[in-house]
Amino acid sequence: MVKITPGEIPVPELHGFLLGSVGPRPIAFASTINENGQHNLSPFSFFNVFSANPPIAIFSPARRVRNNTTKHTLENAQATREVVINIVNYNIVEQMSLSSTEYPEGVNEFEKAGLTPVASEHIKPMRVQESPVQMECKVREIVELGNEGGAGNLVICEILCLHVNENILDKNGKIDQTKIDLVGRMGGNYYCRAKGDALFEIAKPLRNLGIGIDAIPDEIKNSTILTGNHLGKLGNVEEMPDETDVNDYKLTELSDLFIELQDQPAKLETKLHQLAAQLLDEGRVTEAWKTLLTYNDR
Repeated sequence: MVKITPGEIPVPELHGFLLGSVGPRPIAFASTINENGQHNLSPFSFFNVFSANPPIAIFSPARRVRNNTTKHTLENAQATREVVINIVNYNIVEQMSLSSTEYPEGVNEFEKAGLTPVASEHIKPMRVQESPVQMECKVREIVELGNEGGAGNLVICEILCLHVNENILDKNGKIDQTKIDLVGRMGGNYYCRAKGDALFEIAKPLRNLGIGIDAIPDEIKNSTILTGNHLGKLGNVEEMPDETDVNDYKLTELSDLFIELQDQPAKLETKLHQLAAQLLDEGRVTEAWKTLLTYNDR
């Protein structure tokens, strides 16, 4: 492992390690207005939601590393205490990136990026019509984390109103993750797109009490084939299949394999673990458990 101690390397280099390792990061496409009524639009990937009651989102416009100056978004938020956080999806990612150009104060990034400003209902900054979700916010507090280049400024926003494009909703009126087509910021010039094979589901252990990896038999837990993710899926069940279910599965689904490899126990174990790994990758956790337990009970 390479050891990196902040303060012992240049800030730009540390910044690169942080951005390259923490991601993908959601993007706050922040729309603000200055005291003269001039609009500003800029993206920030130090961003997330932190509360639902009250609804709170925080983003951080950092001081510029090269010259320790602050960004127009921060100055506007300090002056007017209002901001719209527009969510970025794949359809507008190139325009969002273009808006990050450091134009002089007073230049309208809506126009430069070819995006459509829409009036907000509760605050003065405009919303981005093309954004799938737009959050009208009042700024509750700004926390300065330092006064040197690279220091963040936490803009703590209370969400007053959300505008959600109906085209990204499912039949139950919820946001469909396959439709919203979100993007995330990575290190360097990289982004990622949350679509297709990049999306996967993991059952949350909220209502069920998983047995835990520590309860998995050592012969399975110490497998050279099963990964930590595989073991996590196995440990997320409430109980292992009982002996009767395991024997029935062995007779109906695995009998040919047991007959073929009855004199090769090591190879049989390997085959069973490979099959279980495949079943786990397909989300067939109960069948994977039965497959693994057939070897333990042979």
